[in-house]
Amino acid sequence: MAQAEPAETDKKLQKTSPGKEVVQFLKRHSMDLLRHTDEHGSPTKRKGESPGKNSDQKEGSLVDGEEVAGNGQSRHSSFSPFSRLSFDVGVTENKNSHYRQSMEDVHTYVANFAERLDWGYFAIFDGHAGKQTARWCGSNLHNILYDDILSNDSVDLRENLNDAFQEADNRISQLNIAGSSGCTAAVAVLRWEEEIEEGKEENEGDEKPVAEEGEKKVANEEDEKEKEEESKVEESKDINTEETAAEEPKISDVSAESINESSRNSEEVSSVSAPFDFIPTNRHKRMLYTANVGDARIILSRSGIAKRLSYDHKSTDKWEQQRIVDSGGIILKSRVNGVLAVTRALGDCYMKSLVVGSPYTTSTELHSDDEFLILACDGLWDVCTDQEAVDMVRGIEDPKEASSVLCKYALKKMTTDNVTVMVVKFDTRVFAQRAE
Repeated sequence: MAQAEPAETDKKLQKTSPGKEVVQFLKRHSMDLLRHTDEHGSPTKRKGESPGKNSDQKEGSLVDGEEVAGNGQSRHSSFSPFSRLSFDVGVTENKNSHYRQSMEDVHTYVANFAERLDWGYFAIFDGHAGKQTARWCGSNLHNILYDDILSNDSVDLRENLNDAFQEADNRISQLNIAGSSGCTAAVAVLRWEEEIEEGKEENEGDEKPVAEEGEKKVANEEDEKEKEEESKVEESKDINTEETAAEEPKISDVSAESINESSRNSEEVSSVSAPFDFIPTNRHKRMLYTANVGDARIILSRSGIAKRLSYDHKSTDKWEQQRIVDSGGIILKSRVNGVLAVTRALGDCYMKSLVVGSPYTTSTELHSDDEFLILACDGLWDVCTDQEAVDMVRGIEDPKEASSVLCKYALKKMTTDNVTVMVVKFDTRVFAQRAE
């Protein structure tokens, strides 16, 4: 680097451009500075991105285009965010460097989402024309949904999801951070809902004065009975004082030992029979809500049968074609205005009047025959059917291994896109733990 002369002013020093050594250093270490996770797999905060509202948030990582699987810890490990929860998550992604020069996929999952025990948030974002929109959504969409749930907790969660997608799309346009980039999105939220009998609270409020009068009468009667019993006990004490005094130490010793033993046994039984922090009652329902734009899919395995919980918003779909034409656009060479293959996405601000961010949403009650969920970008679905994906991983207990199997399969089948696969494994034992 050329040295400035001693007589040079500060103004000239500020104009001096960095030398080759500085540029080379930044090039060598830029991947380390931008890498999403540290060596333990915990998320690293990136400058300019909003922090998550939950410490269990985990984002995707990619190292030099090689396959990377998320959630390397077992669910029973103290490091796993899913310890003692009724679900587990595994993620695998690959840049597919043979066909792609950059990785534009982003994924996010949050354990105990919205600060509710045993809730989960799972999302995959497949970027196009750059990664800016996908990265922003991966860092912010769950926060937007979180805020919407807090302010509108009584509405159907599908409405919250729709509002969150629309709000995210608006913010991306206003912030002008995405450029011409956009992303497809597949989001799933797992939560417990408790059924409350209608009018229960009103009836309780109406009967309260009557109950108070009845309680007073019962209390007076109980007081009289207690006085009679106390007088009888005093008489019996006078007769058997010596025998009672002699036996009391033995009785107290035995009872203390039995209490300690029973408490130890109950703790052992509870730890074995209740492996979950949240124990549902018979009034609780396990609900799964989904939302998607674009061609990223969400597949539920129910007794080994693939159930699609998303909709492919593609320019080849006749309903989407009609919507595009009605909005003033055209379908040219199976692309919206000859540019985009998907008809719905977040971002893509330059053609927002045509490529909207309104999601397709679903609501599904889960039961003991619902085994796992697959979220994946089109890098998998271009070469694999829904049922083939379910069949390949149904017998695999570890969701990390299952996601890796599907990712490798897509690469083997010569997919030409980035590949990201997330598998959410449901622990159906939680239904047997229901409390009365």
